[in-house]
Amino acid sequence: MTGKLTPELVGQTFEPTTVSWTDRDVMLYALGVGCHPKDDLDFVYEGRGPKVLPTYGVIAGMKAMGSINKYVKLPIARMLHGEQGITLHRAIPSSGEFILEGRISEVWDKGEGKAAVIGVTADCSDKNGLLFSTHSTLFMIGGGGFGGERGPSTSKLNLPPSKAPDHEITYSIRSDQGALYRLSGDRVALHIDPAFAQKAGYDKPFAHGLCTFGFVGRAALASVCGGEPERMKSFSGRFADRVEFEDDVISKIWVVEPGVAIVQAENQSGTVVISQARVEFEV
Repeated sequence: MTGKLTPELVGQTFEPTTVSWTDRDVMLYALGVGCHPKDDLDFVYEGRGPKVLPTYGVIAGMKAMGSINKYVKLPIARMLHGEQGITLHRAIPSSGEFILEGRISEVWDKGEGKAAVIGVTADCSDKNGLLFSTHSTLFMIGGGGFGGERGPSTSKLNLPPSKAPDHEITYSIRSDQGALYRLSGDRVALHIDPAFAQKAGYDKPFAHGLCTFGFVGRAALASVCGGEPERMKSFSGRFADRVEFEDDVISKIWVVEPGVAIVQAENQSGTVVISQARVEFEV
């Protein structure tokens, strides 16, 4: 049953659900975040696995985000995806059946006339135990002022060092990237339908935040994990600006200590599109 946004929502758990995927699903996701047979054959061809991109776990995590509506009505046109993270306990298998358990992990009030922030954490397990956990925050534009706590400041979290990055990787977003990516499960019309985008207050459709997250995750995987999914332990970041179709996404990566790197992604104009990002990996 839906109600009003309130701090009392924190801790509410969602009914465990069964999720499953096949090698077709993970290969389609890989194509949706820019993989190409020339450079990424292991991720798009069953004859070589396929290997699974670590960020694929956010697809299951989206199902937990959707469960929020059982507790509170959220106007989709006023919602923005704020942050995304994934923690991996094992390499994600290319197929199987899994149990997803989600909960509302935070509700912050940024003030009257400002945003509300809703956080959702989800754990995905199989018969061998916990596989991965995802954490997402949603910003409800103008949803603040309901009487909750403001929450901790994260403005200085995971800032890039004042030096040249250790790695810099550029990937290009195709003009049809949104149409391809949405087939992995994110069917929000904002990213494909011009009329819906304009109704929501935007001039045109633009790339899914989680699609950009996948592109930047690929860059982190290639640069500090040697392209080996089992070496990535966690990846998180904040969506700082929208990415247009046909933009370049330039991932800059600084290794700040063994097994830890700070990541910042920009477009070709230098606008930061993913900020405060961090990857932990096996050295």
